[in-house]
Amino acid sequence: MPEHPSKSAEELPDVLVTNADFDIAILHSELAAQGSDVGAVATFVGLVRDINQGDTVFAMELESYPGMTERSIQAIIDEARGRWVLSAVRVVHRIGKLLPGDQIVYVGVASLHRGEAFAACEFIMDYLKTRAPFWKKESIAGQERWVESRQTDEEAAKRW
Repeated sequence: MPEHPSKSAEELPDVLVTNADFDIAILHSELAAQGSDVGAVATFVGLVRDINQGDTVFAMELESYPGMTERSIQAIIDEARGRWVLSAVRVVHRIGKLLPGDQIVYVGVASLHRGEAFAACEFIMDYLKTRAPFWKKESIAGQERWVESRQTDEEAAKRW
């Protein structure tokens, strides 16, 4: 197991599930300010697409199970911390009704080196897609449908 840097007094919460939008610049600044050992910050921001399975998507509604969802995401982060030396991690995932182009998820990882930051960020995102309990419903052409998990997401998670 890698050694972890000491945690600062102003440490960020690792997980936030919220209806509110997020500011990428603020989140980046918070991660970069986590200590003098931060040499890299890698981030991923997912957006709501306007097309899925060949259909135009007008809106997406995301639901979560409060408490369970945050614990599941924290377990993913803890596993990442067991694999890489990370200075800070932040996952923000939105719930509620979102429109195409809206930000849906933010994963940010601060580390001493870029390789660890990139790898951990990708690992966390791959596992979020397959392990975090979110339910997504799309509004398409006057009807709604639940979004099923994708085999490609399962395959991406298996490589870890």
